[in-house]
Amino acid sequence: MTTRNGRARRADPLYARICRMRQLEPTVAWHVQGSREADATLDVRLPALLRGIETHGSLAAAARAAGIAYRSAWALLDVSDRLVGAPLARLARGRGAALTPFGRTWMTSHEAACELLSAQVAPIAISGAPARPVEAQPRPLRVAASHDIALAQLKDRWRLAHGVALAFVGSAVSLEAYIAGRAELAGFHVATGSPRPHDPLLARLDGERDAVIRFLTREQGLVVPRGNPRHVRSLRDLRSKRLTIVNRQPGSGTRLLLDRLLAREGIAASTLAGYSNEEFTHAAVAATVAAGRADVGFAIQAAAAQFGLGFVPIATERYLFACARRVLESPRIVAFRALLASRATRAVVAPLPGYALDSPGTLMGLRSR
Repeated sequence: MTTRNGRARRADPLYARICRMRQLEPTVAWHVQGSREADATLDVRLPALLRGIETHGSLAAAARAAGIAYRSAWALLDVSDRLVGAPLARLARGRGAALTPFGRTWMTSHEAACELLSAQVAPIAISGAPARPVEAQPRPLRVAASHDIALAQLKDRWRLAHGVALAFVGSAVSLEAYIAGRAELAGFHVATGSPRPHDPLLARLDGERDAVIRFLTREQGLVVPRGNPRHVRSLRDLRSKRLTIVNRQPGSGTRLLLDRLLAREGIAASTLAGYSNEEFTHAAVAATVAAGRADVGFAIQAAAAQFGLGFVPIATERYLFACARRVLESPRIVAFRALLASRATRAVVAPLPGYALDSPGTLMGLRSR
């Protein structure tokens, strides 16, 4: 390659350095099989936009996070819905946005495909010489974790800067993945103060085999419309006031916590209207209440604050990570523990209503719990 004056650019050290920095990276693209459209491939910006909707519960905020103009974001969703033949997100002006069940299913599959691709295919360097595979990148640290608003904000930067591949699943599924060896860490949450044998999640761990790393505490409770017009004060009001609720999916730590609290109050889940109406994130629960499709939801305080809703605190819980005790001092786990306590992580967690860091990176004893 030569410049206009004929000088060879390959001899330019700066050009050579830029070439070494550039590389081709594999990405996941989705094509709608059977579509009559000339181009039935989904826009590569769509996952970032949907991830932003899941995190922020607002199309405007999601568009900003994805670097897409607001009108373009609307058009992107409209085109995608038409191609797929099913809505990926629910939008209501003034009432926020939330992924549909199909949209969440697709996002879960997309993230799994991305993680599989990054683990199997290395990027290719771009240089003046014939392209050749670059040195394989270190294998990402696999973390299965229950959905959390703070982690949703940290997820991408942890992946890009620290090689942490975090996939959101329920607390129970996270622990199953860890115990089966499909993940190196499991993120889950439990109510404070409950003895270990009585907690269905902590009971799965072995004090000799497993270690538990502390991260943060957060407030769980009842998400109600602004001003709490039905004067909800406790879980007993769900039945006595005949309120329609929106629930989390089975296997999520929040669903397990709600079921335990209902049993403690002597409330049969089958008597609650809407108990089988399920959402997969805290933001989606809050969005459902904000849209008037439920009288109350059970979620974290930060989700209620996102939508300007009322909140009735019910329980404080710890968000924890489980890992094998034998790897606690390995470089990757030591780095992850430091990441939990880092200034950058603190900057994300501190502003969230109902959140507080809980000696992040230190260990919590299983036996004394």
